[in-house]
Amino acid sequence: MAVSTDARISLSAAGQLHGTTGLAGRSLRQVKFCNGEMMGKKLKMTQLHQGMFRNKSVGKHVCMSLATDVAADSKLRDLEMEKRDPRTVVAVILGGGAGTRLFPLTKRRAKPAVPIGGSYRLIDVPMSNCINSGINKVYILTQFNSASLNRHLARAYNFGHGVNFGDGYVEALAATQTPGEAGKRWFQGTADAVRQFHWLFEDQRSKEIEDVLILSGDHLYRMDYMDFVQNHRQSGADITISCLPMDDSRASDFGLMKIDNKGRVLFFSEKPKGEDLKAMEVDTKVLGLSREEAEKKPYIASMGVYVFKKEILLNLLRWRFPTANDFGSEIIPASAKEFFIKAYLFNDYWEDIGTIRSFFEANLALTAHPPRFSFYDATKPMYTSRRNLPPSKIDSSKIVDSIISHGSFLNNCFIEHSVVGIRSRVNSNVHLKDTVMLGADYYETDSEVASLLAEGRVPIGIGENTRIKDCIIDKNARIGKNVVISNSEGIQEADRSLEGFYIRSGITIILKNFTIKDGFVI
Repeated sequence: MAVSTDARISLSAAGQLHGTTGLAGRSLRQVKFCNGEMMGKKLKMTQLHQGMFRNKSVGKHVCMSLATDVAADSKLRDLEMEKRDPRTVVAVILGGGAGTRLFPLTKRRAKPAVPIGGSYRLIDVPMSNCINSGINKVYILTQFNSASLNRHLARAYNFGHGVNFGDGYVEALAATQTPGEAGKRWFQGTADAVRQFHWLFEDQRSKEIEDVLILSGDHLYRMDYMDFVQNHRQSGADITISCLPMDDSRASDFGLMKIDNKGRVLFFSEKPKGEDLKAMEVDTKVLGLSREEAEKKPYIASMGVYVFKKEILLNLLRWRFPTANDFGSEIIPASAKEFFIKAYLFNDYWEDIGTIRSFFEANLALTAHPPRFSFYDATKPMYTSRRNLPPSKIDSSKIVDSIISHGSFLNNCFIEHSVVGIRSRVNSNVHLKDTVMLGADYYETDSEVASLLAEGRVPIGIGENTRIKDCIIDKNARIGKNVVISNSEGIQEADRSLEGFYIRSGITIILKNFTIKDGFVI
């Protein structure tokens, strides 16, 4: 009888009872214990005992040999560990384009540097997912307004004061010009950005790298990337795409994939509508959804999260599609006929923070009970820069369904369904409703505040008797006393930058560092 480390028992001739009859005529097969059962049938020891000793000629002494196939099981475990080894994975986080749909929040910052959830930045999401997945080799490709992003990365993820990456690295790679005509171009797209730094995957410290994880810097979700990579390796795919099940109402807003009954991607369709949309329906049970869920969500949409075999990625970028600029719209759709591309189901919260409306709604959704996404997860925390701020001070205030970030001062105010960022000051008789306040980069001392008020100027924060609704207040904004911001006329789009605000999708955005004077009405 052989007993393996996973509790499998196999009986053979060596394990037969020594006696005149033994277990005569019985065919013994490999069995496995499972909740007190052997291959689904409960062990009946009394029957086994009676059968073994029914013949009196069987001796009292029973000799059995146990053999454990340690080498085979050890090899199997080593193989599984190899498939999950994060040292063989490098992550590339794309810093995004100009961020025109998030303007004016991207007026002076890159998309991944946009604050979210009161005290985080969007780049903290993929960075934290990498850390929690054990991946410690990370590149961030930047091009537009990268100063604040670089500053945050240096503070949060450097080796001396931030998260410790051991033998790994976190490097920001800015778009740069190189000798030759082609070297004069900036990044032309996601694929072109990776292509311009392809040599990094062939240097000495990348010799162990087997797979390249391509991530976006402006998504909100929590994901174990090594589960994703392990699925990719076990399937033998050249490229694996993380995808979401989608219903009819949102499917036409995404790039959709058609898959076969094994999850292999056959072809793509970018934001299809009408009959083209219906043609993209798939049986999402193939990816693990229940029948009920599959009926509600018959489409699968790409998340823009990919894992490539390193050699395949280099081949695609340098030789197969040397002029293609984008992964999602060019390289991956064109590769479906030639390479094995697999869909990986991610059936959890995910949001693309690509527009003012999605940014606004994703922030306010954090205040729900319970929220669909939460930063409060002790086992998989979201990391950010260490600011060493004190707890918030709240005096005689009412707070309903809101998030108040650290280092804030709230005095006799009413905060309702809002997110208040770090170092915020909200003064007496202020009412905030459906508002995202990004906070401040620094404090003004009490003497500085008193001096500003004495001069008839406005300190950082929100002045007395002010009413604000459906608004995003960017950092270091100064909003005076008796101000009303409500967009009561329901204007959808407006550019009033000289007065310190824009309106996008009906949401008022107060610009960073601007002043809204006392008594102003929007």
